[in-house]
Amino acid sequence: MKLMVLSENTTSSEKLGSEHGLSLYIETETHKILFDTGASGLFAENAKKLGVDLTMVDLAVISHGHYDHGGGLKTFLGINNHAKIYLHQKAFEPYYANRPGGVKAYIGLDESLLPNKRFVFCGDHFVIDHGLELFSGVVPKRFVPSGNADLFMKDGDVFAQDNFAHEQNLIISENGKTLLVAGCAHNGIINIIDHFKVEKGCLPDYVIGGFHLYNHGTKQNEAPNIVDEIGDLMLETHSQYYTCHCTGIESYNRLKAVMGENVEYISTGEHLKIYM
Repeated sequence: MKLMVLSENTTSSEKLGSEHGLSLYIETETHKILFDTGASGLFAENAKKLGVDLTMVDLAVISHGHYDHGGGLKTFLGINNHAKIYLHQKAFEPYYANRPGGVKAYIGLDESLLPNKRFVFCGDHFVIDHGLELFSGVVPKRFVPSGNADLFMKDGDVFAQDNFAHEQNLIISENGKTLLVAGCAHNGIINIIDHFKVEKGCLPDYVIGGFHLYNHGTKQNEAPNIVDEIGDLMLETHSQYYTCHCTGIESYNRLKAVMGENVEYISTGEHLKIYM
């Protein structure tokens, strides 16, 4: 399996742009997958430079209803005229974030894209085919990111804490091994892994994604002792982790100190070959 980072907060090359967002290109034995589209059309600009033909993508997944993961949807729809796009059924609901001065800024998806026959709206468990499935409905029991306190959903004129029911995770199964792909892990990466174990009866061989250990709005990292505990628990799974985006560099460095070679950071432009 091949994976390429099309956009992320950092870059491995001055020729490639970076932004607060995430977009991954994944090639399996049977699919060419776009996982998230970043915050803008940057993922497409980088894809062209990296030799990735987005017209050949046969399906896309949007992890949740925030602009930094689905902001490039319009760009992708203009480039690719056939791929189905899998979103949670709550992905287009209105989502907001605290900003300086007490302002709540809209951070949701572009509602002008609705309706669209290419959108497939998913529930808490959705099987795409024998090798691909999506799950949400993760219960945030422990190690929930503190940055969630600044994120909201809106019902009429009333703001409420976002419960991240719109967040879905991708499972790729191939040759008896599994890859778990998370976008931001708002419900907590440990809770997502726990949910995976209940769903599949095993632990993932590989985990890729942002772990939300950095609050982009306040520029604050998760408490060091919490990051250390999360690292200890992830190390116990014996999975290989690749992280990026909302994990934050400082928190990643703490995870690295705990987990060693079991965790790596992936930046825009990086290629991974995953042995499944």
